[in-house]
This record gives sequence, structure tokens and C-alpha cells, in this order.
Amino acid sequence: MALDPYSELADIIARRATGEGSHVTGIGSLSLSRCTAPTPYHHAAQWPCFGLVVQGAKTLELGAERYRYGVGEYLVVSLDLPVTSKVIEASCDEPFLGLGMAIDPAQPKQVLARVRLSPATVAPDAMRGVAVNLAPPELLDAALRLLRLLDRPQDIPAMAPLLEQEILYRLLTGPFGPRLLQIATAETPSNRIAQAIAWLRGNFMRPLRVEDLADQVGMSVSSLHHHFKAVTAMTPIQFQKQLRLHEARRLMFVEQMDVGTAGYSVGYQSPSQFSREYSRLYGQSPLRDVSAARMQMAAE
Repeated sequence: MALDPYSELADIIARRATGEGSHVTGIGSLSLSRCTAPTPYHHAAQWPCFGLVVQGAKTLELGAERYRYGVGEYLVVSLDLPVTSKVIEASCDEPFLGLGMAIDPAQPKQVLARVRLSPATVAPDAMRGVAVNLAPPELLDAALRLLRLLDRPQDIPAMAPLLEQEILYRLLTGPFGPRLLQIATAETPSNRIAQAIAWLRGNFMRPLRVEDLADQVGMSVSSLHHHFKAVTAMTPIQFQKQLRLHEARRLMFVEQMDVGTAGYSVGYQSPSQFSREYSRLYGQSPLRDVSAARMQMAAE
């Protein structure tokens, strides 16, 4: 008897992701996740991706907005965005199981080169770079066929790129498609916001004058503010701040850098300002945050 799509997806993920957390696969763009308990908040710079939950539930926060997605729903992130995520439904008996597929920013243009899709007008309040939608059968089928390749590694080089393109086509023709088209189409406001985000990501440690950023992407200051917030739920200054704080946290946790040096490395000239803004985002001072993490690691 054939399994329903979610049962088969869950079976493949459970067999391939036997430990906690995220797991890379033989398909470069594809990762699998498993958690047997709800997780703490995870702060990260999220690349464009497609995510699907096949068991359990998860939340993702962008600025002050929260997106919940569980079984039957998929997430799309269309831009490089600083986000906070958390598994909220998971247990030993029914672990959280999910998959993520990274989206190369050039891929939408490759699909558009072969398929004519009319760019629909997107209202400014519906341009957000994150969305959650119900997964249609066609998208589930393509995702399942991609996962099945993990049991046929000899087919991955030939078939994985085709299935990734099919998944992207389903996303482009789905409810989130107009936003992806806006990002991929030259000379649209969303495309210029993508350029602004790329510039900020590469220069977040430098002092930011919004006027200079607007000139960089060919927009007026008011238009940049309006469209940037419509896409990211943040102002350029707030966006830069989250990039700085995420990188400072990584430097302290991964590179073992001291608090003062980490703050200075990402562009803070004032230690008190760094500590104040870090506490506002992460709920405690940088020193306490690092100390608590090291104590937890020692206990494990």
C-alpha cells in the first residue's frame, strides 16, 4: 500500500536525520531537521529558502512579526534576512521533522528564462520577504521525489537540479510567486531592496547613512524606507543592527571572542550601547548570555 506524502516524507527524514538538529544531505541545497523537544530561540542570518514541516511545528520571527507553520504548511524566505526561529511542537514519541531547500538567488531568473510568468502587482503591505502557505499536492510531490533521491545517490547529479527547478516553479506559480517575481525582475522596487540588503550584509560594520544607501540602489530616501520596511518588516537601521548583533553573538560563541572585541568588530564604538542593544534582542547581557551558554555546554 502506498504511503501518503507526509508519511513517506517523515519516514525518509527519520531514517536520514537520526540525531538532534540540522543534517546535511547528499543534495547540496537540501538539509533535514529533527528535534525531540521544543528548542530555544535560534538567531540566524537566513538565506533564501523553501522549508516544509512534515511533523511538529515551528515559528520564525522577522522583526516584530511571528510566523507559525506546521504540518501541511510551507515557508518561503525570498531574501537574506536576520530571523529568529524556534521549534514549538516536538517530543520523543513524535519528533519535529522538516526539510529545507536553499534557493540560489539566480535560480528564479533561470526559471523565468524558460517560462513566461506575468509579474502580478504586489501591494506594499504584501511584499514581505517571508510567507507561510498551505502546501499544494504538486509541491509535496516534487519535494517527495527530491527526498527519494537520497536512496538513489547515483541519480542525484542528473535529477536533483531538475527537481529543484520544479519546486521553484511551483513556488513561483503559487501564492508567494508574485513576490519572488518582484525580487527577480530588474528595475522593480523589491529588486532594489534586494540590492540594498546585499550591500548591508557586506558592509554592516560600517556607519550607515540611509541617504548613501538610497543613492547606492537608485532610490529616494522615502521610497527606500517605505519599500525596505514593506519587504523586511524593519527599517534599514534596524536591519543593520540585527546583522551586527547576530555576527557579534557568533564571534563570541564560535570564535571565542571576548565581549568588548566582538562589539567593536561589528561596528560598535560604545560598549554600553552594544550591551544595551544586545540585551534588548537576546534578553540578557552579552556576558551573561555567553556565560550561560558555556555552562550549558560544560553540563552536557
